[in-house]
Amino acid sequence: MSSAPSRSSVDPVAHALTRAVTAVRDAVTAVSAANPVVLIDGRSGAGKSSLARLLVAGWPGGAPVQLIALDSLYPGWDGLDEGVRAACETILLPHARGRVGVWRRWDWDAEAPAEAHAVDPSLPLVVEGAGLLTPQTAPLGDVRVWVQAPDASRRRRALDRDGDGYRPHWERWAAQERRHLERDRPVALATVVCDVP
Repeated sequence: MSSAPSRSSVDPVAHALTRAVTAVRDAVTAVSAANPVVLIDGRSGAGKSSLARLLVAGWPGGAPVQLIALDSLYPGWDGLDEGVRAACETILLPHARGRVGVWRRWDWDAEAPAEAHAVDPSLPLVVEGAGLLTPQTAPLGDVRVWVQAPDASRRRRALDRDGDGYRPHWERWAAQERRHLERDRPVALATVVCDVP
């Protein structure tokens, strides 16, 4: 009897994320840069954060990598565009120019900016968040990733993760994501497209 897991015991989300990490890691390796920038976009619950964490954990060559989630920059439930603008101006542009970037964390409980964080331009950088791939940010990413998943799966994962704190704001946030899709066409800006069930 084989000790290999049966096909039915393999988690399809974990399997898809493993494939996605391999694809993104291959794209990073092909860039051949000491400090590549990876931008990961997708709608809420698609798997962006999980992909980003797995990518950083298995980064090619094991170099230290900076990981920034836009959830730390969005200034509240109506702040998708503002969070992306802040990421572009305080993180991505300085990194591209070889300068230290400084961004401020948004304190969701206090509804105010909190402590500042520095970004080292000499190190690789992974930024993930909904709304991230735009005509302004895309030229600043060496590898640009779009993560897509069925609406029902995304909603279930997002609400399982964030629960009642997110539930009343789901539609409000989804409307901002839809505007981003229509205006910025992020799939067309991506160099890697990942499907998560």
